[in-house]
Amino acid sequence: MKDPRNYAQVGYSMILVSASFAAIALIGLAIGGGVLFADNMARDNTAQFNECKMDNFKADECVKYRERINNEASGIFVVDPSEWEYIRIHS
Repeated sequence: MKDPRNYAQVGYSMILVSASFAAIALIGLAIGGGVLFADNMARDNTAQFNECKMDNFKADECVKYRERINNEASGIFVVDPSEWEYIRIHS
């Protein structure tokens, strides 16, 4: 005859699995409205970069992009860094 404790262990495992599914469902409901949060943030950053690119990265909020351009990886070679020095000195 089989040990009855095996049935109890299986039952506890099933309860644990169902509790984890319930926790996943609650987390899904909690973040349901912000599913595209990261996507929206990436789109905003891309739009800001494109605006900075049109302005030759002269604005103060575009300073963070200056070290990433004028190299082969970025593919942006049209920016003249001497303009940045002029702006920084005379601002």
